[in-house]
Amino acid sequence: MAQYAKEFYQRGVKLLGLSCDDVQSHNEWIKDIEAYTPGAKVNYPIIADPKREIIKQLNMVDPDEKDSTGNLPSRALHIVGPDLKIKLSFLYPATTGRNMDEVLRVIESLQKASKFKVATPANWKPGDPVVITPDVTNEQAKEMFPQGFESVKLPSKKEYLRLTKV
Repeated sequence: MAQYAKEFYQRGVKLLGLSCDDVQSHNEWIKDIEAYTPGAKVNYPIIADPKREIIKQLNMVDPDEKDSTGNLPSRALHIVGPDLKIKLSFLYPATTGRNMDEVLRVIESLQKASKFKVATPANWKPGDPVVITPDVTNEQAKEMFPQGFESVKLPSKKEYLRLTKV
């Protein structure tokens, strides 16, 4: 996270960490992260949950991985929107690191969907065409997307699959 923090901030995303360690451990851990990842700074808050109460409430435990104090936390990541609702949750096993490029891709997708009434297709990458949502009429689409859009020719002859760039 620290290595990608600048990317998150550029997208208007605020970071918050949750750890099953105490504050003193966090302070030592931050030094390790910053030494291991030159140029990265942990400049976001980290919540200490040494009793693992919060991670249990949020179902952020790995049922298969345990240490001397119980189940290890999973590599959970929640994206919360400006409306304070969870938009997406990733849950990786404790033994698997997160794919930060995928997290950034999802954030861009969510932001575009919120701003433009579009959806991103499978394997979408920033810069690729997006799909105009079906609740937008062709007339509305012409106004909303002056750069134009393409209706994909389908066997059903329905024009619900419309692609544009935003």
